[in-house]
Amino acid sequence: MGGIPLGEPPSCIPGTEYDIERGMKQQRLAILAGIRTPFVKSGDVFKDIPAYDLARLVCREVIDRSGVPVDRIDEVILGNVAQPAEAANIARVSALLAGVPIRVPAVTVHRNCASGMESITTAYDRLLAGQGKLMLVGGTENMSRIPFFYPQSFSEKLAALQRARTLGQKAGVLSTFRFGDFSPRIGLILGLTDPICGLGMGQTAEVLAKLFRISRYEQDTFALGSHRKAVAGRARLADEQMPVITPNLSVTQDNGPRENQSLEALEKLRPVFDRRYGTVTAGNTCPVTDGAAAFLVCLEKDVETLEFPGRPLGFLRGYAYAGCPPDQMGLGPVFAASKLLKSQKVSMRAIDLFEINEAFACQVLSCLKLFGSTALRKKYDLDAEDFLAEIPPDRLNVNGGAIALGHPVGSSGSRLVLTALKELHRRGAASALATLCVGGGQGAALLLERE
Repeated sequence: MGGIPLGEPPSCIPGTEYDIERGMKQQRLAILAGIRTPFVKSGDVFKDIPAYDLARLVCREVIDRSGVPVDRIDEVILGNVAQPAEAANIARVSALLAGVPIRVPAVTVHRNCASGMESITTAYDRLLAGQGKLMLVGGTENMSRIPFFYPQSFSEKLAALQRARTLGQKAGVLSTFRFGDFSPRIGLILGLTDPICGLGMGQTAEVLAKLFRISRYEQDTFALGSHRKAVAGRARLADEQMPVITPNLSVTQDNGPRENQSLEALEKLRPVFDRRYGTVTAGNTCPVTDGAAAFLVCLEKDVETLEFPGRPLGFLRGYAYAGCPPDQMGLGPVFAASKLLKSQKVSMRAIDLFEINEAFACQVLSCLKLFGSTALRKKYDLDAEDFLAEIPPDRLNVNGGAIALGHPVGSSGSRLVLTALKELHRRGAASALATLCVGGGQGAALLLERE
């Protein structure tokens, strides 16, 4: 993490700042180039494209567009949550399919919803430690292909059936099967349920809705705004996407934003996670989604030595991860931002743009209340009082968020970074905070800067 800028220390290297606690010069991470696929609703046109193929596409595309020779890459780091059994280290599979040289190692990282950010920050740490100069990072997820899981008893009986030699032995094993053996557990639901607090992610959203008194109307209104901003921003969002050719059509844009979305339609939807008293619906929640994103990154001092023909998309100045109560996991952005901004001595008032992942409307609205309330921040013992502040609505998720665009969990963190940096360029603005909540009770926050 970078420290406090103290002017020009002796023999100062451009793009660095002096960290008085570490006694060293800290360099920014240069994000040279980035690209993503369109984000597509689960079960739609990407359902037959494995996550490693989605990653292959963006990895190859970002390499080709960057103009940097592929043999300059030192490591590949990709985020993924529902790691497929046939490609357990999905980063390695995707890298080789994308034409990255065999000698280049690859690792898959997993921090639930922050996996796409974890790939970037892990690369940053590796580069600072001298473990290379150029890295290919990003995230990928195909939630359409998350499998069902059968009970252990079913596996054991299948194994016994395979070991049986005679017809009588096989018949004996078959006679032990019961209807319960054929009742699968849905992998997606298992993955979205926290084993510590015992709540699904949607149930934790209901907790926040009650704690922060977020009404159904507020949630639906926020969701409607996400769709309207995403529809209005389609041309801008297209700048960060590549087309994906499927056997049936060419996919050129996110298919989540609804041009005809209305408050009346949202109000008709029934609560999903608490059918009697709840306010969280499919309409004010992010959809289950497939997609991938990739970047090429290096330390700022190495940009000119890597044969990169353009100018960096932007820079990572610092980052933070933080824990919070698992049953209130949606507050993670505030905890992570508090830790990050305190370490960087940067006030939210000085930040131009904010990207907060919209897992649930009430989750973002709860974060906004916590950011803006001194009393609430004290209640949660947030110790960055001088650096936290209310977020102006016109600086938040200006091109819509995950409620409209979708949330492919392994790549959403990467998408937030890409969207924020692209928008900084369009506005000629200087800085952005990209943050999200993380299942299990965590938050991630990245402080981004334009050159």
